[in-house]
Amino acid sequence: PDSSYHDLVYSEAIGQAAFIVKARVQLLRDLGPSLSPQSAFQFNLGIETLHVRMKEHVANTLKIVQFLESHPAVTWVAYPGHDSHPDKELADQYLPKGAGAVVVFGIEGGRDAGAKLINSVSLWSHVANVGDAKSLIIHPASTTHQQLDADGLKAAGVPEDLIRLSVGIENIEDILDDLEQAIEIATGVPANPVKF
Repeated sequence: PDSSYHDLVYSEAIGQAAFIVKARVQLLRDLGPSLSPQSAFQFNLGIETLHVRMKEHVANTLKIVQFLESHPAVTWVAYPGHDSHPDKELADQYLPKGAGAVVVFGIEGGRDAGAKLINSVSLWSHVANVGDAKSLIIHPASTTHQQLDADGLKAAGVPEDLIRLSVGIENIEDILDDLEQAIEIATGVPANPVKF
């Protein structure tokens, strides 16, 4: 019996086509179908240059983290590849070529400032996914988790001031400048004059 289909016994219910029906309704659901030739080709093209792009993702992310750590309106930063992170040693052990391109941080002003920040960027794309060549930004409290009040956000482990970045491979000065001006608009606090 297949517990994922109300204890259906395929051979009794379907007869000779039991195996192919099980493969279609259960295995494709759980494992997914094969890639089309075009999708496989595009996937292969991306994989061939992934190592080069990841170096740029990580380098840009470290510069963004350094900038955020020095900004007076940024209240906290979490990135496992930075010395300030409590799991830096583990990140170095398990991710020796870099801790990826996702960083989260909080800003003064909480939920309102977070919403204002994501609406003040021009180069960063305001989307919920990660891992793109372009830089992505989201403020969960005003987007993906907007239906939750302060207590609900806390229960979900989502601080009201949390901003998530997925740092892309654009020119670092461009994305830093855009982030800097957006933080200033959102909080009214200019960055320190030091550039990274």
